[in-house]
Amino acid sequence: MKKKGKVIAMNIKENHFTCKRDDLTIQGMEYLPVDFDENKKYPVIIVSHGFTGNYTTMAVYCREFARMGYVAFCFSFCGGGRLGEEDSTKSEGKTTDMTIATEVADLCAVIDLAKSKAYADPENIILLGESQGGFVSGLTAAKCGDAIKKLIMIYPALCIPDHARRGCLGGGSYNPQNVPETIDCGASVLGKAFHDEVVDMDPYLELAAYKGPVLILQGLNDTIVNYSYAIKAKESYREGQCHLMLVRDLGHGFNEMQQESALAAIRQFLQEKEEILTIRVIITGQEYAREGEVQKNTYFFTGYCETEYFQGTILSEGCDVQEYHPETGWEIRAEYTLVGLDCNGEKCSIHIINQRKGEDWKPVIKTDSAALKWLNGADLTAILEGGSGGPTVRIFAHTERKV
Repeated sequence: MKKKGKVIAMNIKENHFTCKRDDLTIQGMEYLPVDFDENKKYPVIIVSHGFTGNYTTMAVYCREFARMGYVAFCFSFCGGGRLGEEDSTKSEGKTTDMTIATEVADLCAVIDLAKSKAYADPENIILLGESQGGFVSGLTAAKCGDAIKKLIMIYPALCIPDHARRGCLGGGSYNPQNVPETIDCGASVLGKAFHDEVVDMDPYLELAAYKGPVLILQGLNDTIVNYSYAIKAKESYREGQCHLMLVRDLGHGFNEMQQESALAAIRQFLQEKEEILTIRVIITGQEYAREGEVQKNTYFFTGYCETEYFQGTILSEGCDVQEYHPETGWEIRAEYTLVGLDCNGEKCSIHIINQRKGEDWKPVIKTDSAALKWLNGADLTAILEGGSGGPTVRIFAHTERKV
């Protein structure tokens, strides 16, 4: 059953859909790429919301993925959502009947729906989830195995089993030795079955069954899911399988700037680029000048880089010049030099010029490292992550390494 689709910005088309899990109806939205051709095959991304969310809360991801050329699906879990939520965004089912296992079953039903589409590439299905939806996506990927090409978990709620053991599921408070039939979580109500299902679960053992590429984005300021859960999750996967991005100043939810940089990082992951340099910039000074209508801001900085490819510091002459011209907007150019040790423990320097071209930052690197000489002239992309005291710069490249 479908409602009439509507065209939104950039000719991305939204279609409402329904499908069944057992006797319950799941509601969601499908997003089709720009210049969609039903005779072509498209990669698919299925996006899962967190506790008390619904499919509308994940629309920002789906629109971005459709813009990138993916068919994207988001949906509401059966029994998910908030108390008093409008029926138009809810799937069927009681919150007290919802468990992690029922959400895995819901996601599997949407995967089956996606596979049934003639224009969906069944060999290229990707799962992405936030919070509880991230946990569910990880478990579903483990269950489906090779049927899932990539997995993205955003501050995944791997703390859920621990919260059950502590008697604080969903933000509620109860005696884990005498669990009530219903658990009051404020915005929602859980049933005892949710607790019983997860209280003895080892989430890391469950997740490790998945063997494909994994990206985890986790905030260091997350007060709901401590970043230690994400670190342990990375360690549960095979070496080189999981890339963990720990984000400064990020809690359990994105602001607009953080959302933009997260989507940029996800885009690099989907393009099979690896983060090779992670540079923490520390602003040390600034100058402001104006000549007529031209505004010029100059920032001076130092900082450091710690990755498996290179460890070192930024020389003090790091400089970021930002000029605003009324006709062309902002022109930004950062230039700096890192000195330290490459992956072979050899002393080296890395000179970086970073400028924005189109939607991406395109750094140019020159290094005297024999081990990193492949960076000279390489096609690189950078993302800038805002943070107190200065941004984090993440530089991505295609490498020989494969999971």
